[in-house]
Amino acid sequence: MKLKYSLITRRQFLNTLFGGSLLVFFSGAIYTLLKFAFPTLGKEPEFVVLYKNEFVNLAPNSTKSFAWGGVLGIFLKREDGTMAAFKGVCTHMECNVAYRQEEKKFYCACHQGWFNDQGVNIEGPPPKPLENFEILETGEKIIIARKGAKVDLAKV
Repeated sequence: MKLKYSLITRRQFLNTLFGGSLLVFFSGAIYTLLKFAFPTLGKEPEFVVLYKNEFVNLAPNSTKSFAWGGVLGIFLKREDGTMAAFKGVCTHMECNVAYRQEEKKFYCACHQGWFNDQGVNIEGPPPKPLENFEILETGEKIIIARKGAKVDLAKV
């Protein structure tokens, strides 16, 4: 059946189809590039549950990493036996930090930032301390949580 009058021409239809496909393609490409450039954006957890035997028996003045959402978390056992947990990214540009045992400090290699074993920024460009987490021990598990986060121990 041939229509006598059409609302759009064949050329308009094909131009709209082509333009729409270009829009979808470039939107996907931009989204992919943004996810590559900023992989840590997004919601982070309020707490993580770890097995106690993997972390409590660390040697003094040593660290063990754990996953904190999409970024690095660092569990530190100090020389005096106290334990601490930090978000393992620099507060300057979100580069990963590493613990230097011989100096008892955290180091960010991106811009030579230093943090002491309390997570306090002491040298370089980092504007604030590392994010410090609370450590809760329950039975065979350790719960590492944000300061002030509500953790329902019955569900863990």
